[in-house]
Amino acid sequence: MLLILDGRLMLTRSQAHDHIKQQLKLPEYYGRNLDALYDLLMEVPGGTEIRLVHHMDMLDHLGSYGDILFRTLQEAAEENPNLTFSAQ
Repeated sequence: MLLILDGRLMLTRSQAHDHIKQQLKLPEYYGRNLDALYDLLMEVPGGTEIRLVHHMDMLDHLGSYGDILFRTLQEAAEENPNLTFSAQ
C-alpha cells in the first residue's frame, strides 16, 4: 500500500499532523505528536510504503520540527520491516 504525504500541505505542526492523520488513515485517538506517530507506524501492515513528496517545502516551513518529523519517519521504517519510507 502506497501512502503519499505532500510537504506543501505540511506548513505548520497542526497542518502536518492533520495531513498525516488523513493520508495514513490514523485512528481518532492519534495523539498528534511524534511519539504517537512513531508508535502507530510500528503497527502498520506489511507492504506499506510512505512517500514524502515536496519534502523540502515541509522542512523549510517546519524548521527543526520538520527535521525531527523526517527522522521519525525514517527511524520507523528502519525499525519496522513492514514499512518503507522515501522522500522526493
